[in-house]
Formats: sequence, structure tokens, C-alpha cells
Amino acid sequence: MKVGDQELDGSRLEAVPLAEPVVVPRAVADAALAVAPFPPIADYAFLSDCEVNALVAPSGRVEWLCLPRPDGRSVFGAMLDRAAGSFRFGPTGAMVPAGRRYLPGTLVLETTWRTRTGWMVIRDALSIGPWYHERRRSGTHRRPPTDQEAEHMLVRTARCIVGRVELSLDCEPVFNYGETAAQWEYVGQGYDEAVATGGKDDVPMRLVTDMRVGFEGPGAHATRNLREGETAFAALCWPRSQFSASEEFLAEHPPPRTASEAFERIERTANFWRGWINHGVFPEHPWQSFLQRSALTLKGLTYAPTGAVLAAATTSLPETPGGERNWDYRYTWIRDSTFMLWGLYTLGFAREANDFFYFMADVAKDDDLQVLYGVGGEKELEERVLEHLGGYAAARPVRIGNGAYRQRQHDVWGALLDSVYLHIRSRDYLPEHVWPILKRSVEAAIAAWREPDRGIWEVRGEPKHFTSSKVMCWVAADRGARVAQMHGDTWLAAHWRKAADEMHAEICKRAVDERGVFVQHYETTALDASVLLIPLVRFLPPDDARVRATVLAIADELTEDGLVLRYRVEETDDGLTGEEGTFTICSFWLVSALVEVGEIARARELCEKLLSYASPLELYAEEIDHRSGRHLGNFPQAFTHLALINAVMHVIRAESGLDTGQFTPLGLP
Repeated sequence: MKVGDQELDGSRLEAVPLAEPVVVPRAVADAALAVAPFPPIADYAFLSDCEVNALVAPSGRVEWLCLPRPDGRSVFGAMLDRAAGSFRFGPTGAMVPAGRRYLPGTLVLETTWRTRTGWMVIRDALSIGPWYHERRRSGTHRRPPTDQEAEHMLVRTARCIVGRVELSLDCEPVFNYGETAAQWEYVGQGYDEAVATGGKDDVPMRLVTDMRVGFEGPGAHATRNLREGETAFAALCWPRSQFSASEEFLAEHPPPRTASEAFERIERTANFWRGWINHGVFPEHPWQSFLQRSALTLKGLTYAPTGAVLAAATTSLPETPGGERNWDYRYTWIRDSTFMLWGLYTLGFAREANDFFYFMADVAKDDDLQVLYGVGGEKELEERVLEHLGGYAAARPVRIGNGAYRQRQHDVWGALLDSVYLHIRSRDYLPEHVWPILKRSVEAAIAAWREPDRGIWEVRGEPKHFTSSKVMCWVAADRGARVAQMHGDTWLAAHWRKAADEMHAEICKRAVDERGVFVQHYETTALDASVLLIPLVRFLPPDDARVRATVLAIADELTEDGLVLRYRVEETDDGLTGEEGTFTICSFWLVSALVEVGEIARARELCEKLLSYASPLELYAEEIDHRSGRHLGNFPQAFTHLALINAVMHVIRAESGLDTGQFTPLGLP
């Protein structure tokens, strides 16, 4: 079989050596983006059933879906190459909707369309229903199952509300990251059900609809005229893995057969999300919707069977238009853990925080701690380049896997220890089996803190003595000493406290420049936004002159139009070429840090500005281009939404006269 000029046999991708990146000049990339058929990154809608994710373009086309897990191989990959598969369900000939929104408190997308002949409303959801594994285990769950779980089904409904509208269905999967064209076959005696298959390692998909489907090449297509009040639906379902028995799965959990059943599935899914968000505790504040949308996004980025949280739903969306800074973020980073637990506990989502905590305990129990893991706890995440994909708006290379799993990054131990400390404070309990993990991690930090590493930004240049890495090693020793004291091990507490004090003294001596400002690493005077964590992790009190000088220096010197850069690329050996946008995480960190040093009015002004940059559906990518406001990088980005929660809560608490530094989990006794 051939797709394009590729000879295919359905086998797995072979490892490809990293090619020299193709870097497109920025002016060319901007011009290409203006005319290319790729929607802006911020215009995608995010769907999730807490086992897989989908991104839907404004045109109604699903342009990203990986099966059977969020880090699996794509079946719809048009986001990275227009020939890599998509699934459109919407009015014929109309590509610009009249309006889009999430049903309030949900991840159910509603799109309203106006055509010359009428109006139509489309609703899309990755459906969630009652737990259905009554006779056998799911095979993937490690965390305690809840009463609901993913139905492994994308449900799409249409209702004509005014006049008459022709509805089109165009389902064109291309398996294995756009390499294997689908083979379609009818199921049953009619035209309302068909199965698409790919290679031997691909998950088959079954399309069920009340439209009459025909096949044209690798796609399934249908049209139908709907008059006012009439409805239609399409459901795409798949087994949990390529090893599942499809017929057994479908018999146990059948797809909807009528439009009314499909509408019921959508409503049931909406009620699941509304019920979930009601477990949270949100301040009565005009910014409440941003907190709720961030919480829903984080829940959607959770892989429920293990409790892992993805850094983002996508791979290789560019950090620079047309550039090479394109990475696979469909994994779990340990450094996200502190902010993850802080955010979830702060908003009252104790169960999700608990599940993520035990995911970390699982991956850390045997070996040295890695920077990142697969959502199932996988340790080897070999990085490969997919040469056959053109990339989002010509940004290449397209990568899968992430070579950072091999890097030494010394902040991971501090992130883990701070997470353990937060967990203990929220539960007033330390699981005994976690104590050996904690001890091993503290000792690893003490053994390594004098060595250089790749730092929080995973630079691919030479290792350096990064200040933020040293600070997080201090966090490991400091939190370890506190937990050891709680655990009754006074000797170990004293030993770790001594190590923490030694680290503290060296950092304050070697990482501060002549102005009294903390710098990126010991051998430079360059600024780095990661040192904004210094007051947030309580390395120094907010009223320390060095903290204030550092926060204000970053606000004044490491920003573009008020938005924060990670670092100046011309001052940092990160092993890459080209520029990058401002990092939204860092801008939200600056909001929190400004509150800490008493600059509350300035913090609120920056926070309002950042919230104004939210996507139309209140989502965030990794970066923002300060010139255009365009979102850059993978989407939606968990770390950005975590930093948003932290920043917004800092401002709200400061304006309410509350202690911004006091960890007070909401919704807990």
C-alpha cells in the first residue's frame, strides 16, 4: 500500500536518526501561516474522556486523536500534516462557525452554524458512562476505579434549529501517524455502520451513524438534509487496545443506534463533568471561570487508569513559527508534581491529587528518579523524527518520544519531595511505603547537587550549574528534614538540615550578581525566569532584598511587552537555533512572585493581561508571541494552567487580605 510516495506494510515505525532540522525563516513562516489551511493553535477545542484526547478545529474537523492511549499513534493527525487524517461533521460548504463554546462546566463542545438556508447546532464529546467491567478487569486501571469511565467513543450530534441545512460526514483516518491508509468495510446489511482498519498494530475503529455512508478512497462519507427540528448523529468507537476483542467489547458496551441515544450519551457526559466540577471549591470572583476551565483541562489531561497527568495533549506544535523547537509533550514530567498537587488540593480535588501522588510513588519506587515517564509508567521514551509529516504550518521536524528522559535534571528530587510534603500536610499522614522512596530521593539530591545538569528547561547544550536546579536540591533536603522530623527520625532530620543549610549558603554566595539579583547559573550574569520559584518554594522570605531585586529585574529586563521569556536565547547555550515566544508559565510565575514581594497592583495588572490572551475557549498553549498574541507550542498545556491557578489564587488571596504563602487546601476537613 502507498500513501503519498511511502511504501507501507502496516509495521511499526523504525527508529529514525535525528535529522538536521529544517528551519524556516520567520518572515516566510509567518506568511505561510497566514495562507496555509492550519487554524491558529488557540482556535482548537480540547476534548477528553480521561483516557484519550481529541482536538477539534473551528471547521468541525477532528484534527488530532491518538489511540488507544493519549501517547499512542495518531489516527487523525491533520494538525501536523493535512494528509494525516481528519473527521469532519458539519454543514456542507460552511467552514466558519457562528459561535463555539463548551457547555458550562463541561468538556462538551457546542458549535453553532449559520448557512444561507438555515441554522444548525453540533455537539461533540468523548463520552463517559457507567463503569461496565463487571465480568472482567479493564486491563489498564491501577488506581481504584470510580463509578464512571471512558466509553472509548467520540459522539457527534447535529440538530437543525432553523430552516434547512445539508449535513456532511467526512471520516478519513490515516493510521500510524499518517502512514497507513484506512481500509473500510460495511458491517451488517445497511449503510449505517462500517469498520476502518489499519496495520496489524493499529486499533480498528467502528463508525455508527443514522446517515447513509459510502466509501471514496480511504474515507467514509455521507450527506443528509436536515429540516428544522430534525437530528442526526455519528459515533466513532474503538476497543481499549489492539489486543481487545472488538466484538466482545461492543457487545458489552454498544454504541448508540439512534440520534436520541446519541443525545443521551452527550447529556450523560455533560452531567459527569458538571458533577465533577462541583466537587471543587472556587472563590466567588470574576476570574472563577478561568479557574474552572483550568481545572477541567487538567482533569482532561489526566490518564485515569494510572493517575498520570500529561504535560500536553499534542506533539510538535512549534514554539517558533517554522522552527525546530518542536517536542512531544504527551508524557508526565515529575517537575509538574508540586504545582499539580498544590493546584488540585487548593481547589478541593483531593482524589485526583491522591491518584497523581500514587502514580509518582509507583514510578519512583525501584530506580533512580527520571525527568519524565509514559502515562503507564514507561521509562524508555525514545525520540524519533517522522520525516513523512510536513509539520504544523511547515514547522519541522515532527518528533515522537522525548529524549529528555535520559537527561540529568537535578530539580526532580525537590519536586518529588515538595509533593510528598504537600500530600502529608493535606492528609496528615505519610504512607509508610513512601518513606524509603523519600529517603533515596533526598540522598540522591545531596549526592548530586554540586554537579552541573541540563536544568529545568532541558537545554541540549552543555550542562551548567543552574541556580533553579540547586534551589530544588535544597527543597529536597529541606522538605526531607521536615518529613523526617514528622516521621520521628531526628538524626536523619538533623543530617538533612545540615545539607540543606550548606546548599543554601553556596547558592546565596555563587548565584547572585553584583546587583544582588539571582542569575541563571554560576558562570553568567544572564537572567532566567526559573529563579522566580525562589520565593514560591520559600528558599528565601519574600521581604529579602535579593528576592525583590530578582523579581523586579525579571519584570523589567526579561520581558517583551510585559510577558516573560524563559531566558534570552542569545545568552543561553540551549543547543538550538531560532527565537521563541514568551513562556506563559513564567508570566504567571511572575504574577505570583509580584504578589509575594508586595507589588499587588502590578501583579493584578499582569494577571488581567494574561487572562485576556486566553483562547476563545479559555485554553492556553505553552507560549504566547508578544507581537501577535498568537499561541505557540503544545496545546493545551498543563503547566500553564497550573501556573494560572497559582497566580490567580495569589492575587485573589492578596486582595482578600489572606496569607498567600499559607498552603490551605480547600474542601478538606
